[in-house]
Amino acid sequence: MKKILLSGVKPTGSAHIGNYFGAMKQFVDLQNTGNYDCFLFLADYHALNLIQDKEEMKKLTLELALDYLAIGLDPKKSILFKQSDISAHTELAWIFDTIVTIPYLERAHAFKDAQAKGKEINVGTFNYPVLMAADILLYETDVVPVGADQKQHVEYARDIALKFNHIFGNGGPTSVFKLPEPLILDHVAIVPGTDGRKMSKSYNNTIPLFASREEIEKAVMGIVTDSSGDVPTNVYAIHKLFKTEAELKPLYETNKGKYANLKKALIEDIDAFIKPMRERRAELAKDPKKVLKILEKGGTAAKKIADKKLEIVKEAIGVL
Repeated sequence: MKKILLSGVKPTGSAHIGNYFGAMKQFVDLQNTGNYDCFLFLADYHALNLIQDKEEMKKLTLELALDYLAIGLDPKKSILFKQSDISAHTELAWIFDTIVTIPYLERAHAFKDAQAKGKEINVGTFNYPVLMAADILLYETDVVPVGADQKQHVEYARDIALKFNHIFGNGGPTSVFKLPEPLILDHVAIVPGTDGRKMSKSYNNTIPLFASREEIEKAVMGIVTDSSGDVPTNVYAIHKLFKTEAELKPLYETNKGKYANLKKALIEDIDAFIKPMRERRAELAKDPKKVLKILEKGGTAAKKIADKKLEIVKEAIGVL
């Protein structure tokens, strides 16, 4: 039998190649193995901690759906939906709130990071591990694909499930909720940005995933190079994402010290890789109603599953 796989993505900005190779590609690859029933939700309620403008939220949510459809997410193989379309997510989060303690949530990496930076922390940021647990547990999820640094997300879901089962389950540790497992994508490398640091919008060192030819040229020609060696480290590190080391070896040996030539070759390879996805995305964007219909259909399918699980939970706590 297929395992249930779930992942959520916040609609908080334009995707770049670091997002693609670091996470997005893996989800599509897992979908295509045929081993999983895949659920991918657009985590707009989580994004509300950051995006608090009506039109921007609508725009970013549509763009994220376009991104995933353009890279190969197949609505026939995966259920794509908006978190906000399924009220069971927030309802279950409140039920979990009644059994989760403040000291426990204070251990969350995001909370500790925000606290260390002296930020004024809203309740949504503090409480996001509880909503995330609800996201995961509603769908009888078996696996959640995460990087090694995100394993805590799944650990919170498991802990909350165990506590709920102990208090309300009248049975074993999986009496109401199945315990999900992290699917660690340990083969995923940190994608370097144009300045050598991790590619991140906050560093302004990204190459957009659906960049035009001109945007690719501008980003690649701006890659920081080290004039002390024959091989420009940052250029090569990004180039390895698009071609094997065996393919790159003769190119870099022939062009030792010729950084401009190597950057031009990188531009060609990135453009060749991005162009089909860029064209698919442009075609999809011509009919936003069709994309929204896909989200609506996915939401209908997800809601049936989530509501059925919430009914079991309500019976367990004595309100139904």
